[in-house]
Amino acid sequence: MIEVCVQHRLGEFVLDAAFAAPAPALVALFGASGSGKTSLVNAVAGLLRPDAGRISLDGELLFDAAAGIDLPAEERRLGYVFQDARLFPHLDVRGNLEYGLRRQRAAARIGFDDVVALLGLGPLLGRRPRGLSGGERQRVALGRALLAQPRLLLLDEPLASLDVARREEVLPYLERLRDHWRLPMLYVSHQLDEVLRLATHVVLMEQGRVAAAGPLAEVVLQPALGRLAGEAAVGAVLDSTVTAVDAATGLATVSAGAGRLRVPAAGLAPGMAVRLQLLAREVIVATQPPQGLSVRNALAGTVTAVDVESPHSRLVSLDVGGVIVLARVTALAAAELGLAPGMRAWALVKAVSLRACAHGPGAPRR
Repeated sequence: MIEVCVQHRLGEFVLDAAFAAPAPALVALFGASGSGKTSLVNAVAGLLRPDAGRISLDGELLFDAAAGIDLPAEERRLGYVFQDARLFPHLDVRGNLEYGLRRQRAAARIGFDDVVALLGLGPLLGRRPRGLSGGERQRVALGRALLAQPRLLLLDEPLASLDVARREEVLPYLERLRDHWRLPMLYVSHQLDEVLRLATHVVLMEQGRVAAAGPLAEVVLQPALGRLAGEAAVGAVLDSTVTAVDAATGLATVSAGAGRLRVPAAGLAPGMAVRLQLLAREVIVATQPPQGLSVRNALAGTVTAVDVESPHSRLVSLDVGGVIVLARVTALAAAELGLAPGMRAWALVKAVSLRACAHGPGAPRR
């Protein structure tokens, strides 16, 4: 368990944030620039001493202002990967990785060969940082941090300086770290797609405070996400498993609560773990069993809430067998359909609007 509760003033900016998350987990700190994400991570790392509060990891106090406890950064056994890789230019990749080995303060559970294999660094060992792409440099920085045997890995916008192609190069390796070693991570990002793909838990930061925190599937349903990421990003995130793949139709079947969904099958295989995003703007609500429609995905459920988003729109929550799905409808549609909690309804989703991303132990190693 990581527990953070800190207060700190930086000029006119006040950081007053608290959250807790189980370990192992990938906890994403998400918010706009200037919301306090990096300051919070620096407090955990020991690079910033808060004015008040406490920070603990697995029951050990790293910082407690009231008790006068403030472990030096080098004694906290944390790994830190910055936005820029900060590799040593005079050392080749092997030398940079071995520097991490020299910094380890605990028995090695992550070996040099394991890191090289997991991050695909074998062909790069003899090269200098100046000869690497941005994505390759970040992979080396990850490897160096891992070889110091951290009990928590801190990543401060590690992909922010990369273009789309390089980001896509690094993301699968971060998924491997999350799933292969189950190493706890605190991940800073202002890119929602990264958070949706990687996080198990999310902390939404807004003007120095925590607007919402908890498991990903719960936080994405919070109104705070709409404020921070825009209404277009609001929707449910489901972790599921591929149950079948139909080569003839090009569709895979995945479980979703008590029902099932069909998604594009490219890259998927039976038994694979997937994460699905169902955007509220792309979900249709029906009050009768659908018939004669081209939409193939219909999840039967019960309306749990009808929230006012604006004078002209409503956000409908449907329980489809233990899983909550959101749908954005007009106020007129909600009134004419008589949508109300406890009502039987169906969530209709086009297969092409589903974002499926392979993840977890069932996903193939890339």
